[in-house]
Amino acid sequence: MLTFHNVCSVPSSFWLTGIPGLESLHVWLSIPFGSMYLMAVVGNVTILAVVKIERSLHQPMYFFLCMLATIDLVLSTSTIPKLLGIFWFGAGDIDLDACLGQMFLIHCFATVESGIFLAMAFDRYVAICNPLRHSMVLTHTVVGRLGLVSLLRGVLYIGPLPLMIRLRLPLYKTHVISHSYCEHMAVVALTCGDSRVNNVYGLSIGFLVLILDSVAIAASYVMIFRAVMGLATREARLKTLGTCASHICAILIFYVPIAVSSLIHRFGQCVPPPVHTLLANFYLLIPPILNPIVYAVRTKQIRERLLQIPRIEMKIR
Repeated sequence: MLTFHNVCSVPSSFWLTGIPGLESLHVWLSIPFGSMYLMAVVGNVTILAVVKIERSLHQPMYFFLCMLATIDLVLSTSTIPKLLGIFWFGAGDIDLDACLGQMFLIHCFATVESGIFLAMAFDRYVAICNPLRHSMVLTHTVVGRLGLVSLLRGVLYIGPLPLMIRLRLPLYKTHVISHSYCEHMAVVALTCGDSRVNNVYGLSIGFLVLILDSVAIAASYVMIFRAVMGLATREARLKTLGTCASHICAILIFYVPIAVSSLIHRFGQCVPPPVHTLLANFYLLIPPILNPIVYAVRTKQIRERLLQIPRIEMKIR
C-alpha cells in the first residue's frame, strides 16, 4: 500500500469487518445467516425449476417471476458467501476491484429488480384492464425485451458508481470498511477526496429508481383498483384482486426494507452501527427468502405443482 503524508493511502484491498460491534457473536450469527441463505437458494431454484417443467406456467407473469428469482439469487450470492467467510474464517480481505465489482452487482441488480416489479405491474394492468389484448401485448418477445431493458437500465445507472470511485477517489483514510459488504456509501465515506459528486449521483439514482418506480407502480394499481371496482359482483372483484396479491406482497417485501435501511443510513445517527449493518444485510436476504414463499402460497398453479412432488416420490418408492 502506498502512503501519502501518513494520512491517506492508495489501497490494493480492503478489510470487511462483518457486523461491527458483534465480532464476538460472528460464529453464532453464521447460523441464522447461513440458514436464510440456504432457504433463499432452495426457494428460488425451486421456482425456476417448477416454471421450466410446468408448461402451463409459460406465461408472462411466471417469466417475470423467473427473472425475479434469478435476480434474488444474484443479490444474495454476491454478499452472503463472503459474509459467512468472515464469520467462520475471519476472511475479511477483499481486493479493490472485487470490492467495486461486488458494489456494482448489489446496486445494479437491486435496480433491475425494481424494474422487473414495474414490468409486472404493467402485466397486471393489461391483464385486468384490457384482458382481451393481454396475449397480444405481452408476448414472449415483449416480456424478454422488458427484462432486457430493466437489465440495461441497471447497468447504465449503476455502472458509473464504481468507475467514479476508481478514477476520482484513489486515496483513502483507511482500508477497513465497517460493513459486511462493499456498499457504495460505506466505501465513499472512507475516501480523502471530494465525494460530493458521488453522493449526489447516488442520491439521484436512488430517487429515480425507488421513488419514480414506486410512483409508477402505485399509479398502475390505482387504475387496476378502479377497473376492479367496476366489476358486477363481489366475488369477481375478490378473485381479480387475488391475482394481484402476490405481486403487492413482493413489492412491499422489496421496497419497505430498502426504504427503512436508507432512511436509517441517512438520518439515523443515533442508531448503533450493528443495526445499520444488520438491516443492510436483511434487505438483501428478506426478498429472496420471502418471494418464493409468497408466490408458492398465493399462486395456485405453483402450489399445486409443488404438492405433486411428494406424491410422485411416494409412487416411485
